[in-house]
Formats: sequence, C-alpha cells, structure tokens
Amino acid sequence: MPPGGRQTVLVTTLSKGANMPVTATTVRAVLGWSPGPGVPDVDASALLLTTSGRVRSDDDFVFYNQPQHASGAVRHLGKQAGADALEVHLTGLGSDVERVVLCASADGGTFGQVRGLHLRLLEAASGAELARFDMEACSETAYVSGEFYRRAGGWKFRAVGQGYADGLAGLATDFGISVDEERPAAAPPPAAPLPSRPAHAPLAPAGPPLATAGSPSGSDQPSIRLTKGEENLPVDMRKRLSLRKQQVAVSLTKHGLTRLTARVVLVLDASGSMSALYTRGTVAGVAERMAAVAAQLDDDGEMQAWTFASNPARLPDLVIGELPEWLTLHVRVGQVSLFGRKKPPKGLRPGQVDMRAVGIQNEEQKVIAEVRAFVRDNPVPDPTLVLFFSDGGVHRNEEIERELRAAVEEPVFWQFIGLGRGQYGVLERFDTLPGRRVDNVGFFAADDIEKVPDAELYDRLLSEFPSWLKEARRLGILR
Repeated sequence: MPPGGRQTVLVTTLSKGANMPVTATTVRAVLGWSPGPGVPDVDASALLLTTSGRVRSDDDFVFYNQPQHASGAVRHLGKQAGADALEVHLTGLGSDVERVVLCASADGGTFGQVRGLHLRLLEAASGAELARFDMEACSETAYVSGEFYRRAGGWKFRAVGQGYADGLAGLATDFGISVDEERPAAAPPPAAPLPSRPAHAPLAPAGPPLATAGSPSGSDQPSIRLTKGEENLPVDMRKRLSLRKQQVAVSLTKHGLTRLTARVVLVLDASGSMSALYTRGTVAGVAERMAAVAAQLDDDGEMQAWTFASNPARLPDLVIGELPEWLTLHVRVGQVSLFGRKKPPKGLRPGQVDMRAVGIQNEEQKVIAEVRAFVRDNPVPDPTLVLFFSDGGVHRNEEIERELRAAVEEPVFWQFIGLGRGQYGVLERFDTLPGRRVDNVGFFAADDIEKVPDAELYDRLLSEFPSWLKEARRLGILR
C-alpha cells in the first residue's frame, strides 16, 4: 500500500486489436480529443448488436438525439469540451445483445484533423480508469473506437480503431440502421439549426415521419396543420418547420392532445447579458423553433411577440410566411441610450423597435404585466401559452411573484425557459409555491439550447401545459 493508504489502480494501455476482460458491471466510455481551431466537433454513439452483427431496430442506436436505450442499459451522458461519454451497464443488457459497438462521427471535417483522439474506460461506480486506447485516423468521418462483447459467460472489450470514409451513414448501414437519404448534406446557419440531427448524422427511424420513438401510429397519428404562407418559405426552412410541427404534435399526443388550438406568445430577454446569445444566432434559432409551436397550435399561424430588458416592447406579430425577414428585423439585443438622445437611430427599419428604449437591465415583471393586459384586452376562446426565454439574473422576485399569482385565474400558462446563465430566482421556485388554485407556471433550464434536440425541447416545453389545461378546465378558468 503506498503512502496515505491509497491503492494504486493499474491502467491497461491497449493497442489496436487488443482485448481485455471487463469485470465491472457498469463502464463509462469517454471519447476524448484536443479541441481547437480547425478541429471538427466529435460525437460519440453506441450500437447494440445481436449475434447477426446487426441491430434489432433503429432503437438500438444510442446517441445525442436518442440518449438512452429502452432497456436503460446504455446511455449517452453528454458532451464537454474535448470529451463525449457513454455509459454501459453490462449486466443490464438483454441476453440477445451480443456486442455493444462504440462509434464516433466528425462534424465539419475528418478524424485526421482530430488531435489526441483516445478512448478511456472508467469504472462508473468509482471513476477508476480501467484502460486507455490511443487512436489515429486519416480521411475517415466515422469511426469505431472499440466494442464490448460476450465471451465465456462474461464480458470483454476489444480496441477496434476502424474508420469509415463514407461517414456515419455508411457505418450505420453496415450494422442495419435505416438511413434517411433525403436529409440535406450541409448544416444550416446557426440561427436556423436542423430540427433533430446535424447533417453529419442523417439517421432516422424507418417508416413515416411520425413513427418515431414514443409516437403514435396509424389512425392515432396527430393532425399536422398546414400554415398559411408556409409555402413561401425557403426550402430548407420549410422542411425544418414541417418536421418541427410533427414533433410538436407528437409531444402533445403523448399527453392525449391529438387536436389542440392555443394562442402562442413569445417573450425574448434582450438584456445586456444576452448579447453573446444574440450575436451567435442562438436567440434567432430559438425563435425559429418556437414558430413551429405557433404554426401547429395557433389556427391563424401567427405568434404575438415581446422583447424586454429595462422595459418591454411589443414586436410585430410573427407571421409564418414572413419568418426569415422577421428574424432578421426583430431578434435584437437591448441597447443603452446615451446622452438622452431622442432621435431614432439611423437605419431603423419600419416596424423595428428602438432598442435603446428597451435598455439592458432585467425587469421581467413589466413584460409579464404587459402580456397579461394584452390577454385581457384581446380575449379568445382558446388558452394562451406564453413561451418566455431568459438567461437569468432575476432580481425582482416579489414583483414577479405578485404578477404570476394574480395571473392564476387567467386563461394563460407561463412556460419559462432558462438559457444557461442562472440565478432564475422565483421563476424556478414557482412550482413549489403554495396558495394557488392551479399551477400556472412551468420552468426548465437549457444550458446549451442549440444542442438540445427538437424532440427533447418540445417534450420539455409542453410537459406541464397539458396538466394545466385539464385542471384549468375543471376549475372553470377555461371554458
């Protein structure tokens, strides 16, 4: 025993083709590399194979957009800078699973551009490192780093190190995954990300678009609205909108809502701390993804919108057929008004808000009050769903709580989404606050919303709205 009483753990260094027994019941496989300029982004994934060497269905593919196998035995843990991890519970795998293949794909380049590519196996319970496999590649865009396989009643691991020049699609096809060839091969701009998977992973379940995991089939499939003006959108944006509307419908159908009409209101934080999210197109991407919610739920295909910081400002309604122009003109961060200038800034387009009047501080309670007043002054027979995006910095807790408590008797559900900065104050505590007839507020935080797949985003976005609908109707808040 070394000084201090700590036991030395021997790490096995594997070469290509080497194998080793695995006695740990749960193993974490961490794919690592050295990130930097010109280095492609790397994603880890896993395939569960039978004795035939193929998957049983597309459900046996575990990756960022399908992060957990139905058995719970294989999970995608998520990515950090220069690392992406999977966890495999070997004793939890079904008897018909013979191998678990660890794969990777490179987005925007080849593995030859990825420096320091390696795989580490860790015992999940203790975090102790069991093995390390350093790899080299050339022109490959998809890669098999290694595999767990059954042998003599136990499990072993083999270091594979095999690349695929025809990408993840070629790798997946070899193992029996169906590939959607109609997906575009190039990634869209940051403000308008592809709906479910980036272009380097154009994998989709076989069958019609709505036959995804957890979705209904046959006559139970939800109805997808065709929105006025949708045909005027650019082709790529129209395809994204169509797929996203389908996913919104699937998310609602999970709660028994195959047909629902609701007014949708978008609220965007424009405070100074949001500047980076506006600059890199994150907020524009969020607005485009929320347009699909309005297109599916709102019978006129329009969405009311507000921006806010020190003060709120109503934006022109987002009309689906004018989505590209709306994103360009109206998704803007607040500004400081210098020296009390009142003249409109040069270049302000018709309909644009002077963002100096919006300011840069956080005053959520003001925009909440203004949206409440709009709903009261413009009654509709349908419920209103408010999608409220903020990066935190909430400090007007008492005022915000007062507004939201007063809104309990109104036909409005407030869904707050945090964009990662933190300090959300009363917004994330509201679910547990007593003294309300019905819970009219939902909250979740998405630290990196650009990487949250549409399926997950819409599921989380719409998870509490259906239960509020049921209870609000029972209590007579909704007619």
